[in-house]
Amino acid sequence: MAQPTNTHDRYDLNANGDDVREDLADIIYNISPTETPFMSNAARDTSSSDLKEWLIDSLADAVTTNKHIDGDDFSGDALDDAERLGNYHQISKKQIVVTRRANKVNKAGRRSELAYQIAKKGKELKRDVEATLTGAKQVAAAGNSTTAPTTADLTSWLKTNTDRGATGADPALSNTTYGQPTTAATDGTLRALSEATLLGIIGDIYVEGGDPSVIMLHPTIKQRFSQYMFGTSARIATPYQDHGANKRSGVTAIGAVDVYVSDFGVLDIVPNRFQRSRDVFVLDMEYWAVSYLDGFKTEVIAKTGDSEKRHILVDYALCSKNEAASGIVADIDDVAMTA
Repeated sequence: MAQPTNTHDRYDLNANGDDVREDLADIIYNISPTETPFMSNAARDTSSSDLKEWLIDSLADAVTTNKHIDGDDFSGDALDDAERLGNYHQISKKQIVVTRRANKVNKAGRRSELAYQIAKKGKELKRDVEATLTGAKQVAAAGNSTTAPTTADLTSWLKTNTDRGATGADPALSNTTYGQPTTAATDGTLRALSEATLLGIIGDIYVEGGDPSVIMLHPTIKQRFSQYMFGTSARIATPYQDHGANKRSGVTAIGAVDVYVSDFGVLDIVPNRFQRSRDVFVLDMEYWAVSYLDGFKTEVIAKTGDSEKRHILVDYALCSKNEAASGIVADIDDVAMTA
């Protein structure tokens, strides 16, 4: 069918300009993730210097030769000093400049452009810190007047309980067993995650004295883990469950594994969008902290023109209270998990 002659339709309304009022929703939709699992689960500490330091110690290995004759005299056992570790603080920030006019005009979805951008940049800064703590692959550096200081991240601390791909190498401290991480881990050849390897790291951590409670991994690897656990070699007995007496409600399919029961405890399987997909962390969160010389804060910058200036900053360091309580399975690709 066709329109009758001289029909004035919707498209004629724009012939001499936009005569149709806009229908713009007065809300801004943003699904960008802001969860920071590592930073949220680590302890929070405070600092008074740009170099945060702490002491760690350990007991001598257990022996089976501890036997003595009656009335034996003795010299003292060899005694070890506590080891002094440290990490430098890193300054991360977001900078905001909003003109007077941008803040003044009537806008959709927000009243104050400055307030909106401050809130948005604050969330972005939090994401940056999480990504830095879990996957910057950087060492501790003091910095200078031309180079920014850096805090050693999670991958640069884990050196005792590790399983790496071919050619991969562990990080190193400035003084072999103490100091700050000054040599980053070397990435190795990518390979599939295996349950045997994961169990090996959990066992190694337990032998060292740790009680890991979290397996933290990239969402892609989390999916591979769940798929494996529901596979032919898995121990998942019931991949569905009945919900309620009403038959119309049917059953709910279960497609994820969120808790892993090992020989040495129960571990939560936590996906982290901001860590590298090649790293699988097994963590005892009791021994990790983020120390702040300055916590997240917004500061007003001096006005120099027809605009408002703010910056949001945080001055922080990652503290590994004892890295032997955690471990890493490194160099994982996103192919199917193996036994």
